[in-house]
Amino acid sequence: MTAPWWQNGVIYQIYPRSFQDTNGDGIGDLRGIERRLDDLVSLGVDAIWISPIYPSPMVDFGYDVADYCAIDPRFGTLADFDDVLMQAHRRGLKVLLDFVPNHTSDQHPWFVESRASRQNQKRDWYIWHDAAADGGPPNNWISDFGDSAWEWDETTGQYYYHAFLKEQPDLNWRHPAVRAAMYDVMRFWFDRGVDGFRIDVLWHMVKAADFPNNPPNPAYRPEMGEMHRLLQLHSTDQPEVHRIAAEMRDIADGYGARGQGERVLIGEIYLPVDRLMHYYGGERPEVHLPFNFQLIDTPWQARALAAVITSYEAALPLGGWPNWVLGNHDRPRVAAKRGQAQARVAAVLLLTLRGTPTLYYGDELGLSDVMIEASQVRDPRELREPGLALGRDPVRTPMPWDDSENAGFTTAHPWLPLNADWPTRNVARMSEEPQSILTLYRRLLALRRNRRALSIGNFVLLNVDDEMLVYERRHGSERLIVALNLGAQSHRLPLPDWGRGSRVLLSTVADAALVEDGALLLGSNEAVVLEAG
Repeated sequence: MTAPWWQNGVIYQIYPRSFQDTNGDGIGDLRGIERRLDDLVSLGVDAIWISPIYPSPMVDFGYDVADYCAIDPRFGTLADFDDVLMQAHRRGLKVLLDFVPNHTSDQHPWFVESRASRQNQKRDWYIWHDAAADGGPPNNWISDFGDSAWEWDETTGQYYYHAFLKEQPDLNWRHPAVRAAMYDVMRFWFDRGVDGFRIDVLWHMVKAADFPNNPPNPAYRPEMGEMHRLLQLHSTDQPEVHRIAAEMRDIADGYGARGQGERVLIGEIYLPVDRLMHYYGGERPEVHLPFNFQLIDTPWQARALAAVITSYEAALPLGGWPNWVLGNHDRPRVAAKRGQAQARVAAVLLLTLRGTPTLYYGDELGLSDVMIEASQVRDPRELREPGLALGRDPVRTPMPWDDSENAGFTTAHPWLPLNADWPTRNVARMSEEPQSILTLYRRLLALRRNRRALSIGNFVLLNVDDEMLVYERRHGSERLIVALNLGAQSHRLPLPDWGRGSRVLLSTVADAALVEDGALLLGSNEAVVLEAG
């Protein structure tokens, strides 16, 4: 049986504001994405996920949607999007969109109607509640951006709920008309040919019906941000959300069943693994890939990583397909957290584990978090809770393409500053360097494509100690060994009998590891992929 494309493939996340500008306004656009499709083919990815491009006031840079079935003029037009889709498909690339169903912009026509009066037919499309007895918010729930999650509306004399900014009111997904309208949005884009969705904050979408207070978090520390002062017990991950995820899955699967191409749903879900697994579905299938973010925060130690990998594999339900990420538009870049040498090792880990990997644009260049001066801050998270290192601007900076003005990203002033080392850390320059991290990513992606053991093969842990993590990937007669040195010391690793005649297929360093006398000699900060002889 042939595995679906989303199991074999590698997904590449594009933050469109920062990818490529073509109209000289300092902001990336859809024509920019189209211009760079050949670069993505050259890199070796299989699908692109585009962060929100819908019309928006941009209070939260596209995650405050004012129209789900159109394109923001900053990015282009629907015709531009159709061109991107057509050109991507011509090149064998799938296209996924960010779907933001939990909340809209307060400028969305639905909310404008909802707040017009208590009698409006769309009043219950959002979550409205009377004040508490003291006139304050209905309960103690906290916005993910800090402060109360309830905003008073003077016109109608009630509070509305917003899990994020007050300009992002939450939809009431208990209302059947809301579900119908949003499912129509999915069909709108599927009918245009979109290959799937990444579903924003899926676990937030249903709240406890009686709105009880959330309990205090005993592990809270101020540097965590105010949202963590309480445990989101009643404001997220409610049982009813699984019916919604299953209905979304029915829609996606319906297109494949009609021979219109297999569609994929990826859920953004920040939950412990045991609860994350529920989003694969029980009696009914739910999302194909509940995002697994564990590699982002796990201590960069061999035993810790081995524990995460093996426990995650063991927790997967029957038929559940794994997935892995190292970063995204909300979290620090892997090179910032691990350093340049270990960013290369991390690339090998991500692209040789069993499951679907998602790359974040710029990680293939080893981009680190960019220093953002106070006067340059754009992210509302940082503006609301400054100084806690919660801001997301440092990981959303423009892609450096070459050593021309503004790194080939724009002819104007870029909306966020470029990485300081862009004259040398750019696609054109690093494409010519045989030992660059970009070249490493290209080689890794080519190897993954050519060795099915790396995409769909079994995973077996072979060896783990303080610095060494070694595992086998096997598919049929194909057997590969992946060895990661997470430290600065060299190591001699005895190989299993079947692997003693192995040869090195790929290494992260110029002077590749050697296999001699039945052992692997692995250098500091080195990762290798071996093929059994």
